[in-house]
Amino acid sequence: MSRNHPPRNKSGRPEGKPRQDKPHGERPHSENRLSLPGGAARPERSPRPPQREPGRGQNRAPATPAGTVWLYGTHAVAAALKNPARLFRRLVITEDAQSALAAECPQPWPVPPEITPRDKIDQLLGARPGSGIVHQGIALLAGQLQAPALLDAVKRPGPVLVLDQIFDPRNVGALMRTAQAFGACAVIAQDRNAPEETGALAKAASGALETIPLLRTVNIARALIVLKSADFWVVGLDGHATTRLNGPSFQQRRIALVLGSEGEGMRRLTRETCDEVCALSMPGGMESLNVSAAGAVALYEITRRE
Repeated sequence: MSRNHPPRNKSGRPEGKPRQDKPHGERPHSENRLSLPGGAARPERSPRPPQREPGRGQNRAPATPAGTVWLYGTHAVAAALKNPARLFRRLVITEDAQSALAAECPQPWPVPPEITPRDKIDQLLGARPGSGIVHQGIALLAGQLQAPALLDAVKRPGPVLVLDQIFDPRNVGALMRTAQAFGACAVIAQDRNAPEETGALAKAASGALETIPLLRTVNIARALIVLKSADFWVVGLDGHATTRLNGPSFQQRRIALVLGSEGEGMRRLTRETCDEVCALSMPGGMESLNVSAAGAVALYEITRRE
């Protein structure tokens, strides 16, 4: 069946129907409505703003000035206050914590204390449940330490501890504490894949960050070559090695001990640069130890003389 269509003008529109121009980008009115059952409609609502997660943003630490670090905990702060190489900005402390700090670092302190409620210190550090920040009512804003050059650092006696991509600041801090205990002259870490100087690292080091230099290098393998040129014997620790670490065999050598990350161990180039690779003797049959525990056993072994 044919239908009679009204004649169209040159624009293609049926004659008699005025042109309804709409602003650019405007949708037809019906598209701005959401259909409901029964043919009803309601205006489209604008999207809801994102909901904040409960607790998110609370106790977030304020920005720390460039070149500074918040140190916390009695031992870490006391050791820092005794270090003439540190520059101090603020010492915040609860009234109850003053006697504990004074027992380790007698007053007067090189920076005046600010008596502060514990919850305010929580806010300064971003401490909250699960954060792992245990400040004991003491926090110190101090300048970061400047590390010496590698060949200057090894003028001190003792072995060198080299960390190949160990990321956890608590492990690095614990290893620094152990290195200090066994008379190491320095700890070396890769610049790109190691934690910065932080309060968590300093607290785990329990004062060792102030007494043993933490050096950073772009390339671990090159640093090992420099140590070899300074008459160090480079020993890598690997649980799969067939040779067992034997301290008395190193009596005539100065040792650079290399530890790899817990997951991957030493990287290939680091391993190939070592003079020898050894495993710990573990007669109890354990396959491996946490890297900080393995480092402690290895440092004890290489300093053992009988």
